[in-house]
Amino acid sequence: MEYQHIRTAAYTADLSRGSFAAPMYTFALPAEWEQPLLELRRAGLTDREAAWRRTVPTQAVNQLMRATAPDIVTVDGAATFGSQSPWLYCEQEYPMSVMNTYIAAWLRNLGKNPDDPAVGARLMDTFRDLGPTLPHWQLGMVDLLEQDLSTGGTALPANHVYRLLPEVMAGRIERQEPYEHNGERLMFRRVAQLPGARGLGSGGAELMSWPPRKIESGKAPSYYSASIRITVRTSPFSSVPRVHLATGIRRFVTGKVWMPYQKGVSVYLLPDTSLVPDGLSSPAFSVATIRWRNGTTDWSQGGVQGMLGYVTALDALPSVDRLVKEADHWIGGRDGLTLAVGHQAAMGAHPVGTGLMPSERRRLTEWAEQALAPELVPVPLLARSRYAGPPKRQLQPLPSVPKEEKKPGDLAVALGKREQRLADNAVKRRVRLSEALDGAALVGLVLYQTDDQRDRVLAAAEAGLGLACHRREVTGEIWQWDTPELSVKLCALPLGDLGAPLGGERVPRRGKEHEQAIDERRRKIAAVLAPGRLPVTGAQVAFVELEGEESFRNAKRRSDPKYAIRLGCAEAGLVTQFLRPLDQDMEPQKAADEAVIRAEAAWADGIRQTGTRFIPQHTLGDELIPSGLNQLAFHLVEQRRDGPTGKPQFTPIAVLIRPGTKCVMGKTADMHEWVPYPELLKSLTGRVRDTDLSSAVQQSAHVAAFVKKTVAGLRSAPTLVFVHAQDVRKRWPWLRNDGLHQDRLGLDGGPVQRIGLYGKQLRIVRVADNGRDETPQWWAEAEELDAKHKGMQRAGFAGGLWVSRVTGDSGRVFYSTAGKASTQTKLTNEDAKLTAHTNASGKNAFRPKANAWNPELLELTVACLQPGDDPEAWAAFVHQQRICDDDYRDVLGLPLVLHLARLADEYALPHDEDDTVDTDAKEEQVAADGRSSVEQLTFDFTLDDSDEE
Repeated sequence: MEYQHIRTAAYTADLSRGSFAAPMYTFALPAEWEQPLLELRRAGLTDREAAWRRTVPTQAVNQLMRATAPDIVTVDGAATFGSQSPWLYCEQEYPMSVMNTYIAAWLRNLGKNPDDPAVGARLMDTFRDLGPTLPHWQLGMVDLLEQDLSTGGTALPANHVYRLLPEVMAGRIERQEPYEHNGERLMFRRVAQLPGARGLGSGGAELMSWPPRKIESGKAPSYYSASIRITVRTSPFSSVPRVHLATGIRRFVTGKVWMPYQKGVSVYLLPDTSLVPDGLSSPAFSVATIRWRNGTTDWSQGGVQGMLGYVTALDALPSVDRLVKEADHWIGGRDGLTLAVGHQAAMGAHPVGTGLMPSERRRLTEWAEQALAPELVPVPLLARSRYAGPPKRQLQPLPSVPKEEKKPGDLAVALGKREQRLADNAVKRRVRLSEALDGAALVGLVLYQTDDQRDRVLAAAEAGLGLACHRREVTGEIWQWDTPELSVKLCALPLGDLGAPLGGERVPRRGKEHEQAIDERRRKIAAVLAPGRLPVTGAQVAFVELEGEESFRNAKRRSDPKYAIRLGCAEAGLVTQFLRPLDQDMEPQKAADEAVIRAEAAWADGIRQTGTRFIPQHTLGDELIPSGLNQLAFHLVEQRRDGPTGKPQFTPIAVLIRPGTKCVMGKTADMHEWVPYPELLKSLTGRVRDTDLSSAVQQSAHVAAFVKKTVAGLRSAPTLVFVHAQDVRKRWPWLRNDGLHQDRLGLDGGPVQRIGLYGKQLRIVRVADNGRDETPQWWAEAEELDAKHKGMQRAGFAGGLWVSRVTGDSGRVFYSTAGKASTQTKLTNEDAKLTAHTNASGKNAFRPKANAWNPELLELTVACLQPGDDPEAWAAFVHQQRICDDDYRDVLGLPLVLHLARLADEYALPHDEDDTVDTDAKEEQVAADGRSSVEQLTFDFTLDDSDEE
């Protein structure tokens, strides 16, 4: 028996109760302030620079208040003016003496150079002009459910709802009796938050258990807390917004803080008294940020010369130099301050594992949700779709091998059957690979650092393609196999100094020196791997053994040669797959076992980069899904200027799975024809030639033209377009919840039009994942399968397609889940981290060091269909495209065609290059000395607001 329902941590308003209002003090900027503040911000700028400054930013002062006044709620990252658009909210009136100090610090930092005397003089003039209209707090009732409705029928909560409703609910949770399980109790405190992007509802509220849990690990203890996030979200075509509860783990740094490159690190502050004079003390955590730049670490909010210093908050904080050396010194409280530094994955391993398993997640969520009643009620259980089956398998499943023989010969029979199926499956893989290569032989390079890892890759090749009985030649460098379906040749060469850190013993400086180091290594690799320089010809894929990112953290980041290697290989015509050497820090046998797994995974991923795939074969029939269906995915391949190469990139791509085409295909906007998938990947490592895509408007127009042209080229065949909401909507606004219209498509900012105008056989499905908690966490309730679990709050996993039963929903939104991952063989649903726990067998299930994993809930919005289509059947088709049992061990995070599109990000490596590559070493040096430079794009992409892990 399998689960027929799943429960989500999502809640809607009980509409029978009417409105939901709360008394709040509001703080609005007078309308008369708008023009003077814009002029202050534009002071000292050129006309071109000033033209870009159309709003007055509040991010910096918002961060200042988050660090020093956690009870003040900010609702926008840009200033709004007029009494109808409050900027700040608070449950109690905050002292005006403090507010005036905040405003003064804010205005002082609006100018280009606060220390410039001319800017200072203008600032004093502005203060004088604004004096008669100073803002003040006003008490009133605030509607926490205020909303409009989009023209597509989707709820549009007011901007303040995204921040205030979660904050009110967080306060209720904070005031509840502590969470208790198995005799242990957790108390929660609110954590100050920032607003998210305007209109996207990224803001929310958070709580953190305190004091933290402590476990002994090595020389020093490790600390962690439970976290609860509360967010307001919407669902496409639904007039009822949702509140999501998300639970997890927050880990803290012990000892030295390893600062991630150009990323902020959150510092959680709980002072005994306010950090600013005359401020109000609060039970909530305030949050400051430290950041490493140019070799020094300082407070992000401005340090001694900035805002924290201006409001004298630094007097109560430890020096950053001491903080980064002994982060846990204040975690138990010292000198009137409790302080903890948040751990990030970029800092390296932490003794405490990530995440919660489903039973503990359920217990904590159901405790917290009590505070949401009566205004908010749980969303009804999701029901399993009537189209529940998996796709048809193309490879035969391997039979299990009995541990004990019940009859003589059982083991031999089972092993023989298993070997035969392995051989049959290998033949099918070879046939499919030969088709993708258009009948050519598979030629690969193995660039290794250790003989053992080289041998593991070769063994993975033989096992994956069933080559052991077909070996024809083995020399010191060449391994060759000939089968009736496919010839395979691998050349194994030492990586040598091609894999050495860039810059040798000295890390290259940021900028031209780093670019030159990348360029030199790229050219060297391209020359070494050029045709005629290798013992084999026609190589298509390189397997490269190289240390992982953890070997190039922080100050060593720019010495990582991975990007240069990928660029050089692409220039030589090869796609690239990396694998790490044997882990010397692990127990030897465990390290060897993991190295085998890594080699097998690297081999499989490298082969997939050639474009070969077992496309899931749906089981829905031609009446529901037309035969000959094209699967088309759009994706934005992007690199920030502060990325690994120092070059920005913005390249829309399309990936196509076309029936009858032997290889996955792809194209960019400047390609006139579809090209094989590996050619698409290699093309993304080249320079970006478009110089007119420096603004959001230009990029959106570019995307619209590309989509329109690509879709038009497929009008003659049934086509399903896949788009990933979080990847594409920033440059395709129609994909936002407030932009979607059923069966009507919007492309270039104009009116939405009937989908039939773009093609009578075109359908579109939008996929959204749980990034920024856009889809809720979930679990399956164990009592559904066995009544003996009733009241025990046990939970499990359930893969499948699920249907919403919320009254008034459109019938166009479905949900896709995966089951338990194959890597979680040693974890159980009962494992716990927050409190002691005993499982059903009476064994200790407290396992804080284990990494827990819960599959996310994918939201499938069947946005555009043709007359007579069944939305649920199309959602089932999309769900089945995640189940690639013939290619992957586990269900994919996205449907296959979107998965392939996202993998292209690894090749987003723009660089300056010549139009041709000289393979002769002497000519290469001449070219390097006299090469021309190509101007690159200069735009930067928006930073994520969050510093959290």
